[in-house]
Amino acid sequence: MLAVHLNEVSFEEPWVEGAPHQRLRFVFPLLGRGPENEHSSLVYFELEPGNELVRHTDSAEELLFIVQGRLEVSVGDETGVVEGPSFALVPALAPHSIRNIGTETAKVAGFFAARHVVSHFDSVWQPINTSVVDTAQIEQQLVAQ
Repeated sequence: MLAVHLNEVSFEEPWVEGAPHQRLRFVFPLLGRGPENEHSSLVYFELEPGNELVRHTDSAEELLFIVQGRLEVSVGDETGVVEGPSFALVPALAPHSIRNIGTETAKVAGFFAARHVVSHFDSVWQPINTSVVDTAQIEQQLVAQ
């Protein structure tokens, strides 16, 4: 059984230059841990109040589990408020963004219907200096360590 405790992983904390509210803490906790998840993947992220996960698309459908928090979620041309614990579905390649409009740290798990996902963001993330996140590349780096 593949099980990962969030206290045992290292979070990334990227930001967008010149946009102080476009930052988050995230981890792909299953990457680099073996072949058990052949057809799915997971991202877990946290947003502080007022912070935002910038508009982007993902190559696979994503089921968001809002564990905690009050979020403004935009998918395509639709925007709504979602409070945890709740679920929200993001179709593959649908532009979407998530902003914490609450007063507590938002905690979200995103389940993807693919082992590897390529995400294209409208902004460039620092310190990695890219607008594309490819989990296959991340996994290769983790395995090489």
